[in-house]
Amino acid sequence: MTGLEAFGWGTALIAGALPSAFELFRQTMSGRKQRQAPGRFAALSQGKTHYDWIGPKSGPVAVCVHGLTTPSFVYLGLARHLVQQGFRVLIYDLYGRGWSDRPRGVQNPDFFCQQLHELLAHEEIESDITLIGYSMGGAIAATFAAQHDHRLRRLILLAPAGMGHNLGRLLHWATEWPFLGDWAFHLGFPRVHRRSSEADRDQPSTVENITDLQLAELKYKGYVRSVLASLRGTLRRPLERTHRELARSQLPITAIWGEADTVIPLSAMGTLAQWNRDVRHHVIEGAGHGLAYSHTAAVAEAIQETWGGPVAHAHPPIENR
Repeated sequence: MTGLEAFGWGTALIAGALPSAFELFRQTMSGRKQRQAPGRFAALSQGKTHYDWIGPKSGPVAVCVHGLTTPSFVYLGLARHLVQQGFRVLIYDLYGRGWSDRPRGVQNPDFFCQQLHELLAHEEIESDITLIGYSMGGAIAATFAAQHDHRLRRLILLAPAGMGHNLGRLLHWATEWPFLGDWAFHLGFPRVHRRSSEADRDQPSTVENITDLQLAELKYKGYVRSVLASLRGTLRRPLERTHRELARSQLPITAIWGEADTVIPLSAMGTLAQWNRDVRHHVIEGAGHGLAYSHTAAVAEAIQETWGGPVAHAHPPIENR
């Protein structure tokens, strides 16, 4: 082997080891860290799941499923509005995010639906559920609803994935190519995530310090890996079959879209309308993909219009229990 060849192989090995090296220096979401978390934990079959209840101890239940990169804190502003509408709100962290465990393996809709099914069983919630899914959480919620429509009162989709999305060339390319895609994603995604999060730092938000909270996710092992696993397992394919099944179920569904959303563009609304003509659509003027926290009051108003008023005796906002 010549010196040039040895240098080439050495450079390739160093480059290939970089993602693992970066992961090595990240913090572990350990039991000690989890004990610092607000809320509670459920020991489920695939790992510990962090969750919390917001609102009264009784009343109709709203379960909130978050998206690809931002954990359950994304719902803190909207949850206060839902409590005022009479809901008892359950938020939780998907595996690989927030305070929940980071199991390895495929992260497809069935993987996340099993987590949700087990969490509901842990909390003894059987039926009459209003299920809310935001972004990738919309794909998870739609899949769960198609499997368990008899358990739901209604389904609310906020800028839902499953009809097409625009996550950028790097993320799209990395999902299509194993090994080399893993390497590129682990190197490139943290930079892309920081840039996109910082771009929204000055935008209005009902979640305090949301940009810093989003960026803090990058400090923990398993987060970047989980985002890639979800891109490949949950966001790579459209959910046409799932939504056509929901159309046959006649479950009441409301979809809420951001007019200026560049991640889940408004063209997705037309696609969903083709798959299920009974979906009720709302478009939030001026809202981007962060509509759940940037245009919270408008989203809450659209949700309330779904049933025309408070679902039960309205409660004042209270802190997490």
